[in-house]
Amino acid sequence: MSWWVVLTAVLMGLAIAWVGIVALRAASGPGPRENPEVEDVEELEVFLVCRECGTEFRVTRLGELQIPRHCGEPMEVVRRPAADDRTPS
Repeated sequence: MSWWVVLTAVLMGLAIAWVGIVALRAASGPGPRENPEVEDVEELEVFLVCRECGTEFRVTRLGELQIPRHCGEPMEVVRRPAADDRTPS
């Protein structure tokens, strides 16, 4: 075999490897996202309420808020006055 054949094979192998690596990087998407800081909101009395059946979830910590679904519909965010804010009648 001549050295041209060997050189061509090596260069083609490097080119194929480079194209493969570039394709994998493009398919893998962007790098990791920064996680939002988690905020303690327990004193705010925030609830997620299902309008269909009335199920309630109390929100105690917020990060990246994604409204969950219940009974096939998105839940509603409801803020109620805290127990300390209520005045006795």
